[in-house]
Amino acid sequence: MAFEGFELSQIALPDPAGEVSLRVRHGGSGPPLLLLHGYPETHMMWARVAEGLADSFTVVCPDLRGYGGSTKPPSSDDHETSSKRAMARDAVNLMAKLGFDCFGVAGHDRGGRVAYRLALDHPAAVAKVSVLDIIPTGEAWARADKRFALGYWHWPFLAQPHPFPETLIGADPEFFFAGRYGILRSFDAEAQADYLESAKLPSVIHAMCEDYRAGAGYDRLLDEADKKAGKKIACPVQVLWGAKGALAAWYDTLAVWREWADDVQGQALDCGHFIPEEKPDETLALLRRFFADGR
Repeated sequence: MAFEGFELSQIALPDPAGEVSLRVRHGGSGPPLLLLHGYPETHMMWARVAEGLADSFTVVCPDLRGYGGSTKPPSSDDHETSSKRAMARDAVNLMAKLGFDCFGVAGHDRGGRVAYRLALDHPAAVAKVSVLDIIPTGEAWARADKRFALGYWHWPFLAQPHPFPETLIGADPEFFFAGRYGILRSFDAEAQADYLESAKLPSVIHAMCEDYRAGAGYDRLLDEADKKAGKKIACPVQVLWGAKGALAAWYDTLAVWREWADDVQGQALDCGHFIPEEKPDETLALLRRFFADGR
C-alpha cells in the first residue's frame, strides 16, 4: 500500500472564482515539504519517494486543481483559472491551512511549473524549490522548433480551442494516455490505476486541456513579463532532469535556470522524463540532501 502512514483528506480552500477542494495526502514530521505532480498524473506519482521523505519532513502531496480528486475549476476566457498562478495560490492556501507559512516545494513536469511560479509570486512562502525535468514555460515556447513540435506535440495539441482536443481524447482516453504512443508508463500498478481512473473523466480531460491552454497563453505571458522586468527566484533552486530525455538533448538546462535565479544547483539522472518513478532512490537522496542543507 502506497503512502503508508499518510492521511488522505479533501481540503477546502478559498479562491476568487469560488471554493476549491484539493485531494491531499500528508504525513511525516519535521519541516514542511510540498510535492507537486505532473501531467497526466496525480499525487500518486510521489508514492515511491514520499514515505522516505516523511522520515525527515512533513510531506504534503495534493492533486493539482483540475487533476485527480481535486476541483475542476470553471473555464475562463484567459484561462487564468487553470494557470500556474492559480495553482500556486492553491498551494499557499493549502499549506497555510495546515499551519505552514514557509515551506520547501518540489515539482515535476506541470508541478514544477507551479513550483517556480509559487516561488516568484510568493517569495516569503518558499524556502527552497526543486524543479524536475522542465525549463520555464516561457523559455520552452521561445525556443520551440521542429524538435519541440515533434517531441512535445501534446503542448500545441492540448492548447487548441475547446472542444477539439477534448473530443479526440474522449473517444479513447486509455489509448491516448496509456496506449502504445501514450505518455503514461506503468511504474506502479496502484499509481497507474489512479492516473487512468482520473484521466478517463471528461471533466479531467477538459481541465488538462485548460492547463495547457493557460501554458500557451497566460503562463507564457507571465514568464515573459517577469523576465523582461528582471524578476528572479529569490530562494535556492535545485534542477533535476533526465539524461535520456528532451531537456538533455535540447537545452543547457542549468544555464537556462541561471537566468531565473542566482542560487542554482542540479544534475541529470540516468533516466527519462518520469524521474521520481524511474529513479526513486536517487530522487529521494537528492531531495533529502537539498532540502536538509542549511535548515
